[in-house]
Amino acid sequence: MGEGVLTASGALTDAAETALLADAALARVEGALQMDGVPLTDIASAVGTPTYVYAATVIRERFAALSEALFDGVPGGRLHFAVKANGSLAVLRVLRDLGAGADIVSGGELHRVLAAGFDPAHVVFSGVGKTRRELEQAIAAGVGQINAESVEEIGLLAEVAALGRQPVRVGLRINPDVTTGTHPYISTGQGGIKFGVPGDRIAEAVQLIQSAPSLQLVAMAVHIGSQIVDPAPYAAALETLATAIADVEALGARIDTVDIGGGYGVRYGADAGLDLAALSAVVGPILRRFAAQGRRVMSEPGRWLVGPAGVLLTETLYVKQTGGKTFVIVDAGMNDLLRPALYGAYHHAVEVQAQGRAPQAVSIVGPVCETGDFFAHDRMLPEVAPGERLMLLGAGAYAFSMSSNYNARPRAAEVLVDAGAWRVIRARESLDDLLRGEVLPTAP
Repeated sequence: MGEGVLTASGALTDAAETALLADAALARVEGALQMDGVPLTDIASAVGTPTYVYAATVIRERFAALSEALFDGVPGGRLHFAVKANGSLAVLRVLRDLGAGADIVSGGELHRVLAAGFDPAHVVFSGVGKTRRELEQAIAAGVGQINAESVEEIGLLAEVAALGRQPVRVGLRINPDVTTGTHPYISTGQGGIKFGVPGDRIAEAVQLIQSAPSLQLVAMAVHIGSQIVDPAPYAAALETLATAIADVEALGARIDTVDIGGGYGVRYGADAGLDLAALSAVVGPILRRFAAQGRRVMSEPGRWLVGPAGVLLTETLYVKQTGGKTFVIVDAGMNDLLRPALYGAYHHAVEVQAQGRAPQAVSIVGPVCETGDFFAHDRMLPEVAPGERLMLLGAGAYAFSMSSNYNARPRAAEVLVDAGAWRVIRARESLDDLLRGEVLPTAP
């Protein structure tokens, strides 16, 4: 945890909470939280809860800051948004209008980015388990690059690409065997996991690509994980990538694009997240070296661009005393925001309308029929009453995109705040939506 931002009771200091609120363009006016000038109580009253709300201004500011940190002195550098972080069409359109490309990992994400208006030439298709149908869709759409992650995938890709008229541009994602300090479920760069081609099979993969007239090896890629706050592993991975590029070019290939992945960590609680100045100092010289070699550089951030920009609004249903503990039961559940249950992730909770009551230790839990349906345990929170609204911060990434209909619960609404105005960008699912596509068996 960051030094000096926690109180003796384990609660965030006022300064730390203010920093988290500022990350989302949030400020209190007479005790009520506003996002970029829009009262969140207005949104909750009009749309209901649970509802995700995103600040377009924050996304634009973070896009500009990360672009500057990575691509100073790197002509043609481009950010490709990792769509898995947040696939909302309206959010994708904001990023497309900024000049972002897209990083996708499924045929469904390809369908989304095309619907949002992305140029297929600026789409990179990654992922370890692409199906034949997905490869056919990607080739037909003319995506700019397909990142192969195994020798076996290359064989299928060559077979599918042979049916087309133009060679398919291929990137080779390698596994750099770099360890990071992030959660093991989102660490993707060390050896012995499913991601990337291991070092001892790179030459075999290159030769297989070269033997296929339908494939053209143009890029090398690496991705070491998500929510990384130490820049050092990036330098280690990029140096490994540079060595691999030299080895591959010695085999007769020409690599014109370097894909450095993403995973840049953000602030969720007391930690400050990845410092962009430190990241730039560590990776900038390597990226400029790639650029001096005539190579284009791309990066694939997701969480960094949208995570702090989003919040989840929820309403208190009950306050329950049991076993010497206080439970604040809210109308959002683990089906809406899975990260705490899945990763033990921290999302800071605040009142939407401050009441000025004394804080107490509570567990914030949802209505889903699982003990693991929680957002916080032993969290210091001002006393709340049924009907009052809370907000979970840092909910712009891997939040709605991981939501489900577990317990037959309709998925939440989504709202975009932009230039002092707001609009619903995804309507709340109805009960009828839960039945769509199902067919009852006919009587014998």
